[in-house]
Amino acid sequence: MLHILSHPLGSHCITHLRDQTTKPALFRTLAYQISLLLALEATRDLPTRTLAVQTPLEPVASPVLDQPLVVVPILRAGLGMVQPFTDLFPDVSVGYIGLERDHATAVARSYYCKLPALHGRRILVVDPMLATGGSAVQALTVIKERGGRELRLVCIVSSPEGVAAVEQAHPDVPIYTAAHDRELNSRKYILPGLGDFGDRLYGT
Repeated sequence: MLHILSHPLGSHCITHLRDQTTKPALFRTLAYQISLLLALEATRDLPTRTLAVQTPLEPVASPVLDQPLVVVPILRAGLGMVQPFTDLFPDVSVGYIGLERDHATAVARSYYCKLPALHGRRILVVDPMLATGGSAVQALTVIKERGGRELRLVCIVSSPEGVAAVEQAHPDVPIYTAAHDRELNSRKYILPGLGDFGDRLYGT
């Protein structure tokens, strides 16, 4: 269920996202670019239906998208991944789940949840860093409790520990990542990773 992005531009973006000298403005641009590639990868199997249209020369039957999307960023860092989905897809709603990581315990605390209608929609949960997997597992559980069925988890960097946690709790949810890193350190940060994504995204 783990899908690792394989694209030269993706590798280029990851390298510069990792670089500690990358400034927030460039970091945001790179986050957009890598999220765009992941958005395409995570929606490769979207269903289509045939629509009859008239070209300037003749009528033709051609495919169009046939399933609306819901994108759910895990706040706050997940916000940096939303725009490519709303730019690309004509029928997309955005929900929000606020989970704050306690830096001492690495356990996520929920402080906000606002979700649109979920029935019959492809739901893409976006969170740049899949570290312990605690936030992702919690978010996926909440969405399933609200009626979500067809889910995907989309992240930029994942750890083996985080992937294992999600696969154990939600074995039906595919994971899409741009980089699958080595391990977590004693503070539950991904190695080699890229630091705190939210801090680097917003310059805090």
